[in-house]
Amino acid sequence: MLAVSYAKINLFLEVLGKLPDNYHEVNTVLCSIDLFDEIKFVLTKSSDIILWSNIDDLCGENNLIYKIAKYLQHRFKVSAGAEIRLTKRIPVSAGLGGGSSNAAIAIIFLDKLWQLGLRQEEKEEIAAMFGSDINFFLHGGTALGQNRGERITPQDDILLDNILLVNPGIAISAGLAYGALELPAPGEAKLFDPADLMNTMYNRLEQTVCGLYPDVQALLEQLNSFGAKKSMLCGSGSTCMGLFENERDLAICRSHFKEKGFYTLKTRTISLREYQRCFPS
Repeated sequence: MLAVSYAKINLFLEVLGKLPDNYHEVNTVLCSIDLFDEIKFVLTKSSDIILWSNIDDLCGENNLIYKIAKYLQHRFKVSAGAEIRLTKRIPVSAGLGGGSSNAAIAIIFLDKLWQLGLRQEEKEEIAAMFGSDINFFLHGGTALGQNRGERITPQDDILLDNILLVNPGIAISAGLAYGALELPAPGEAKLFDPADLMNTMYNRLEQTVCGLYPDVQALLEQLNSFGAKKSMLCGSGSTCMGLFENERDLAICRSHFKEKGFYTLKTRTISLREYQRCFPS
């Protein structure tokens, strides 16, 4: 079975406070985009889980795909194994949810491969055990994420074109970003309104990350100078996105960052229907 594993962007990310489990409570709007990894799942008679990737560091037991496969195998007493081949295109640790997306796709496709017959509620429970935004990737499209991000409420599709992603190659610790964050005062939390998209897109982490990493601030300013109608940090970074009115302005901006050696990609958000087209029948 061949699966596609889509990335995401956050159109909105507000951090409301600390939860008892030491996670942060968030209110976030996530959108799937047309950037994806490919994952091939092959059933094996041996009980071994074999994970291959075009990036060597992702082949080990620390990969969420591997951890979830072993968990499912143990919990549901699966005697078969799987050979899993991950072709990585989504930048790693970039705020685009690549690892979480891979984890969700592993739950969906291993359920099918091993004929586990999992209910949606079971998939949601397992996803929440391994991360905060894995649950979103069980759905895709556009969704509201609450609590620590694992409580997902589907929303109407928000379809945007001419999005430029730029990653300067800076490794940003999400823990450091959240740890240095100044929470909003009571009553001052930002709100998202899809009818007023450009004025209400927001990322609470952006100011903190820009303070810690001035190069990120400079990147956002350059996106604006090239005509982006909105620029914003993706998640905890270091990927930034710029929304452009037309392909010409985006292409000029993209050329500028490619000359600097940065990762760049023109992308778009995708609908729930397009996202779920990749699910096994």
